[in-house]
This record gives sequence, structure tokens and C-alpha cells, in this order.
Amino acid sequence: MERDVVVHLFEWRWADIARECESYLGPAGFAAVQVSPPSEHAVLSGHPWWERYQTVSYALDRSRSGTLAEFQDMVSRCEAVGVHIHVDAVINHMTAQTNGTGSNGTKFTKYEYPGLYTMSHFHQPLCSIQGEDYTSSAERVQRCELLHLADLDTGQAEVQDEIADYLAGLVKMGVRGFRIDAAKHIAPAELSAIVAKVATAVAPLDPPYYFLEVIDRGGEAIHASDYLGVGEAAGSVVDVTEFKYDRVSNAFLNAGGATLESLDALVAASDMLPRDRALVFTANHDTSRAGAIFYGDGALDELAVTFALTFPYGHPVVLSGYAFDRSTDAGRSMGPTSDAEGITLPIYAPGTNAPSCATNLVDAAPGAWLCEHRRRFLPNLLEFRRATKAAPQIANVWKNGNQIAYGRGDRGFVVFNRTDAPLAQSLPTGLAPGSYCDVYGGDFSAGGCSGKTVTVDAAGRATFDVPAMSAIVLHVQAKL
Repeated sequence: MERDVVVHLFEWRWADIARECESYLGPAGFAAVQVSPPSEHAVLSGHPWWERYQTVSYALDRSRSGTLAEFQDMVSRCEAVGVHIHVDAVINHMTAQTNGTGSNGTKFTKYEYPGLYTMSHFHQPLCSIQGEDYTSSAERVQRCELLHLADLDTGQAEVQDEIADYLAGLVKMGVRGFRIDAAKHIAPAELSAIVAKVATAVAPLDPPYYFLEVIDRGGEAIHASDYLGVGEAAGSVVDVTEFKYDRVSNAFLNAGGATLESLDALVAASDMLPRDRALVFTANHDTSRAGAIFYGDGALDELAVTFALTFPYGHPVVLSGYAFDRSTDAGRSMGPTSDAEGITLPIYAPGTNAPSCATNLVDAAPGAWLCEHRRRFLPNLLEFRRATKAAPQIANVWKNGNQIAYGRGDRGFVVFNRTDAPLAQSLPTGLAPGSYCDVYGGDFSAGGCSGKTVTVDAAGRATFDVPAMSAIVLHVQAKL
């Protein structure tokens, strides 16, 4: 089974991810799980989600997602059902706190991390990134402190060796890939040196896959394209996050007057990364808290995800986290439901065979697990991607403001209706004549369809009746 879609199980426990791989992700056809940073992290008052991004050491013994043994068990069990583990790796910086005790008991002060780093391993002289630096000084963005986090001098061979040892150790445990957090704040040449050292350390195993978080929405001193050469010399596969893909979210939200009509241009947008090198998402754990489309937008969020999984641009990551209050700073910072020590509580209740998921995502109480990746239509969209892989271009494009349709050769066809009224439209599809199951509104199995069917005539045309704020998705593997 061919797979390419990653799900980010944001803040899930290792034990629960292992069960989810076996019970759902493997059978559904997901390629990989992006997991939260497993390294020892600071323990902060109130346990905000971002405490995981304040590294104290590279030990895996205890984070709020579980123990080293549970982490290894997760990796092995997910791999056994064909689901890779991708680790969110925090390697640009350590903590912002002046002192404290990490999740595994390590006592530290800022710039002094026992057995790992001392003051000499951080960029000198100390400086903080200012707002204007992002548009005027790549050097300051890559050597000064982000949000007062102790900024590692990743140009030093000794620092590169420590980071490479951490990543290589994870690869030897079976981890297949990494999201490099804050990669924009590390010079491309320094990242390439680290990637090369990992490749050497893990040989004869294959080098891991990487995708680099490089926030570039235009007008930046640092460009996402600056990182396209990272890893080439080491033979590593490295993709880069395309933050200009927020055009999709903006279109579905109609933000700034944007409509769906412009989205077909993404396939060849000259100001975006090459589509085979772009890592894309409609929402991640940051943007969902910062005003972009998110689970609280209901049908609009579902339609945006459907677009990302049916349109041939980039490699998609689907976010799946927990509910939070976006109206306050405290609500946006809230971590997952945990015990007094900050250890995340189980998502699979004892004796159950499925995670405890909110039934109504829009109205879910803060802290409820959303299980967005378990929305009924998602496995059908993964099947659509497999069915249309041989047709990487779009064809038979039709657009009308907040309505758009496109085909994938003779392999699939999609119609979106982001209006408050039903859409009735006859369109050329490129599909062979016959009856097809709409796998957005229903499921195809054993030659039958639980939802509506669409008939394509001898000329390849079909009449689509699309409800308000909905879509129709057809593909050749769901032909009756």
C-alpha cells in the first residue's frame, strides 16, 4: 500500500500512539506519525504546550508523553504495521528559563546543561532577535535568541556532534524522519553538516527523512528556498515547509477577500517551493492558535483539509490535537490534560479499544481530544491520493468564486461548494463512463456506496448536486 500523508498526533502519549498505529493509522493508510519532542524538557508552571520546546537534555527517559521504554515500544509497533515515526527535533536552542529541573530530573541553569553544553557552546555575544531582524538581517535571525531561548552555536563541530548523536540514536531505534523545529534559525550550511554527520553515524542504515520548519510568507531576509540544498551531499531527502500554503486556509476562510477561485494557481505558483519539495498543512500546532483555519471552523476546516489531500501540491501533514480556548493567551498556551506532575493522561481509557474522542469538534470543551485524523472521510481521501498518483496534474478546471472543481486526468474529480446554497452544475470530468461513489459524503466498500453516486456519461460529463459548504470526491477505485 502506497502512503504519503503524515498525521501529527500533537502531544499524544507514546503508549496511545502505538495503539493508534495498530488500530487505525496502519489500516487507514497513513505514512507516518509526527510525534512531539521526546527529549527531556523544562517543567513550567501550568505545563503549557510549549514547555516541550525548551530542551534540557537529549535523554529520552521521561517526557510527559512517557518513558524511554514506551517510546521504543511505540516505534517498533508502529513500524510493524507500516507507519513510520517522525520526531519533532528541537536542536536550535535550549531553555529560556534561568534555572530549573527538567522532566527527567536534570538540574540546569540557562547556558549550563550538565554533561551536554556550557556557555561556550552558545552564540556570543548574547543577543535577542528583534522584529525588524526578520526582514533585514538573516545573520541576527540565525545567531540571536528566539524568544530568549538559549541559542546554540550550531557552527561549532562539538555542538553538531552532540545533535548528530541525538538524531542518529533515534534512527537506530527505528525513527524514520525528523521535523527540524526552528530550522530558519540555523544556517543552511550548518544544518547540512549535521545531516551529513547523521548519515555517517547511521550507515549502513538509510539516512532519515527531514522536513525543515522555515517560516517564510514573503518579504523575509531568510527564504524557504535557501534550504533546498540542505542534505544533498549526504544523499538525504529533505523537504521544506511552505508557509505560503496559508493561501488555502485564507481562501476557505475568505480572509482578505480571498476565494476558492484562485487555488488552481498553486500547482505552478512561481513564488512557492517546487511542489515535490514542499511540506504543507492547512493548520499546525502554531498556526491553529494564531488565527489560521482550525477545528473550530467546522465544515470550512474539513473542506480545507480535503483540498490539501486531493490537490497535487506538496506533501501534506494533518494535525490532530486537543481542544483549547483561542480567545485568551492562557487558553492558547494550554497543554494537554495531565496529572499534577504534568504527565499527559491516557487517551485510550483502560479496557477500551479506541481513543476517547470528542464527538462534536466545534463545541469540544478545552482539553478534549479531537481525533481530527479519525474524521470519517479521511481514509477515503488517502485512497484518492493513491488512486490519482499517476495523474499529478490538474485538468478540467471549473471555478466560480467560492466554487471550484478540478480533475486528476482520468483518475479522479473533485468539486467544492463553499457557499450557503446548493450547487447544481454539469461539468466535464475526464473520467470514464459509469457510476462513482462520492467518498467525501459516503463510503465505498464491497462494490456499494453508503452515500450518493454520480453518473458520468459517454462524453465524460456529469451533473453534480453539491450541498452548501460541502464537496464531492470521485476516483476510479470507487467506481460501482
